[in-house]
Amino acid sequence: MDRLPRLIHPDTTKRAAFAARFVVSADHTDRVDAVDTITAELRTLADPARAEQEKRYLKSDLQHVGVPIPVIRKIAVRAAPGLGREQTLALTHELWRRPVHECRMAAVEVLIRNTPLLEAEDLTVAEHMIRESRTWAYVDAIAIKVVGALVARHPPLATTLDLWSADENFWIRRTALLALLPGIRAGDGDLARLSTYGDALIEEREFFIRKALGWVLRELSKKDPDWVTAWVRDRTDRISGITIREAVRHLPDRDTLLTAYRS
Repeated sequence: MDRLPRLIHPDTTKRAAFAARFVVSADHTDRVDAVDTITAELRTLADPARAEQEKRYLKSDLQHVGVPIPVIRKIAVRAAPGLGREQTLALTHELWRRPVHECRMAAVEVLIRNTPLLEAEDLTVAEHMIRESRTWAYVDAIAIKVVGALVARHPPLATTLDLWSADENFWIRRTALLALLPGIRAGDGDLARLSTYGDALIEEREFFIRKALGWVLRELSKKDPDWVTAWVRDRTDRISGITIREAVRHLPDRDTLLTAYRS
């Protein structure tokens, strides 16, 4: 049976221990050189106007260079091949610790590219990044493509999602929902967990939770519209407008459900 990872507490006293696991994973000079090379390439592509706009839009306190996501992804994809698991974690760590938005995005993309190399215990790496993210721009990709992939490959990790669904950090709660998306899109969704998380979170006032619940239900409606219709119909007195509008977007009974919600 897969060994479940120990949860990371966001307390700053634990961060040194977290970082220490990377020290033996790759030569420090090599990984710093790699990050410097990536950073230099990003800066040659700088667009100050775009940087200012993105920084304002994301309400970010990081430095922004102004490089589009597809370009960052190409740079990360070139850096990732040939790396082993420990090298991937080390490069991800070094990129993530730079206070530059594009470096953090590159860290996410490197981790996504090499997610097949990760082990169950590496869920703690994703958790650490999510707790430090404070924006959907990093959280959503990590939640779906890293956490979701790890849970699909190591099913016992789903019990960690159960804990996350009640975490005090709403980005972690959002991750618990979004990590269900890979299974849902593959036609093998964990509907029992979705229903449980949905009932626990349906009355939340946090926008990013309401939106995430609607998003997951909307994706499920493409595979199982009857399940989503029944689930929403039974909760029109509790569901938020943000959630229901997302959830019913592709449903045949959309208008009926929205009318019931408004009545």
